Formats: sequence, C-alpha cells, structure tokens
Amino acid sequence: MTDGMVSEVRLPASVENSLYHKKIRVGDQVLRGLIYLAAIIAMAILVGIMGYVFVRGIPQVNWEFLSTVQSARKGTFGILGNIVNTLYIIVLTLIIAVPVGVGSAIYLNEYAKPGRLVKSIEFTTEILSGIPSIIFGLFGMVIFGTVLKLGYSVLTGSFTLTLMVLPLITRNTQEALRTVPDSYRSGALGIGATKWYMIRTILLPSAAPGILTGIILSVGRIVGESAALLFTAGSGFLLPRGLFSKLFESSGTLTIQLYLCMQKAKYDQAFGIAVVLLVIVLGINLLARFVTKKFGTKK
Repeated sequence: MTDGMVSEVRLPASVENSLYHKKIRVGDQVLRGLIYLAAIIAMAILVGIMGYVFVRGIPQVNWEFLSTVQSARKGTFGILGNIVNTLYIIVLTLIIAVPVGVGSAIYLNEYAKPGRLVKSIEFTTEILSGIPSIIFGLFGMVIFGTVLKLGYSVLTGSFTLTLMVLPLITRNTQEALRTVPDSYRSGALGIGATKWYMIRTILLPSAAPGILTGIILSVGRIVGESAALLFTAGSGFLLPRGLFSKLFESSGTLTIQLYLCMQKAKYDQAFGIAVVLLVIVLGINLLARFVTKKFGTKK
C-alpha cells in the first residue's frame, strides 16, 4: 500500500475457481430456467388432468355408486362388483407373481454364477417388460382361455397379469438386493451361518423397502390395466356367489367398466369410475412412499 491507497488483493487461481467464487454463466442460468419450466409444465399437466376428472366425476360418486351393482331392471348403476373383481385379480396375481419374482431375483443375485445364462435371463425380463399389454392379452386368451379351457375368468386374467408384473417385481428385487453391502454377507457367513439363513434373516429384511416398493408398484399396474384383461377376464359385473366360484367367472375390473361406459357414451359414469381409479392409484403411490420411508428409517 502506497500514498494511503489500498491496493487490490488478488486471490489465487484455485480460490477464484472454487465453489464460493465460481462465475455465474449465462448458459447455466438458461438451463436452470428450462429445468424449472419443464417441472412447472409437468405439474400443470398433472393438476389439469386430475382437476378435470375430479370436477366431472365427483358429483357421480356417492354411496349408491360404490355399494351397488348395475341393474337394468332396477335402473341403477354401481361399481361394487367391479371393485370386488379388481380385488380378486390383485390378490391372486400377487399370490402367484411375488414368490416367483422374488425367488427368481434371489437366485440370479445370490446363487447363479455371472455368465451368459444370467445375462440371458435378465435380458429376457427386460424384453418382457417392454412388450405391449395387448400382446399379453392375446397370448393369455389363447393359452389360458382356450388351450387350458379357463375361458373369460379371474384365473385367466390373473395368469396373464402375472406374466406382465413378473419383470417389475424381479428387477426391483434384484436392485434392492444389490444395495445390501457385501459386508453383511461375508459377516454372516463368517460366523457360520448358512447361505439361506443369511438370505432369510439379513438380506431380505435389509432389502425389504425396495422389494415392497416393487410389489406396490405392481399393484398399481394391475389396477390400471385394461387391454390385457379385456381379452382374458371379460366384463362381468355381478357379485360372487361364493369365495372361489368367482375364479371361474367373467369378471370385469374398474378399468374394463370405464372402457365400456366410454364406449356406450355414458361419460358421467365413466368419469365417476375415473375418480375412484385416481384415488386408488394415488393411495398406492403414497403407500409406496410411506413404506420406503418407514423401512428406511429403521435401517
């Protein structure tokens, strides 16, 4: 410093390029603005769709709508039979798909040696997840409905949906198992535990959030499926006469009834069903987030 003047202090190059002194570039600001714009557009589309459906559909939803079945003789319309059919298909599909999907993932991740066989199986599951649902419906109608003589029934629809959700459950379970540290495995085996005991008591509880999330998302796909079920489960809307008799009867789900209402130009009833479906899907997504957070805090 000379003559009372304060000289300019120049920072080192490493400090000038640090996080706190990094120059703001115009390109970064433009990109940030585009990202925010894309997020706002996506949220606006979601709010617009849900708002329109709720505005059109909520006036149609009442206790009679939810607790009765449609009857031409009584002149009533209700979706209770379709709700029951949806529950039947969800439960039966999960009973078949969850053990097979989780078991396949355990085999691929813990028992199978890395090689062509494992890669082929993983490639096959990825291809299955990309096949259009209408093709699954055609396959299920021919194999389960015609060859096995199950016809239009809950069994035919559930077997078909099992093929559709297996890749989702298997891949989610695999990814969940891969997130478990290898130290858990080596530690358990090092103290003398068998491999199956280690998988059952350590790996599966640790990977439970990812596995449950995959299962819950599979339920969401089952609830929202229509094309495959139109060819396999049919469009019946009556309540079951017995617990197991429904398995062999034509059983239309909520999505099938929604399609039929739109086909008959009964738009008010269709929007009422759409409201019920949206509530179910939102509940499923919220449940998935809750399960993930709940198990995540316990780990």
